[in-house]
Amino acid sequence: MVRHIVLWKLKEENADANAAQIKEKLEALVGVVDGLLKAEVTRNFTPGGYDLCLYSEFTGKAALEGYQVHPQHLKAREIVHQAITDRVVCDSEI
Repeated sequence: MVRHIVLWKLKEENADANAAQIKEKLEALVGVVDGLLKAEVTRNFTPGGYDLCLYSEFTGKAALEGYQVHPQHLKAREIVHQAITDRVVCDSEI
């Protein structure tokens, strides 16, 4: 299995609405993208850190690669990239 974690800093403008939309779009991909087992998007409550976190699990590296190019993920990613100022990612095998 593979764990895919992404942290984002949100633009201040419409941060709450954008966070809710990102959560909705990414979590809805479970059952749509083959091999995506879990997707949770949560807000950080600690000041000064990244604002939003995606925690997701995949059946393997091939499933993560398929997710990256899946049309529904690409649509969600457009929304994400319009709403953020910074991003970090960590992919690991579990």
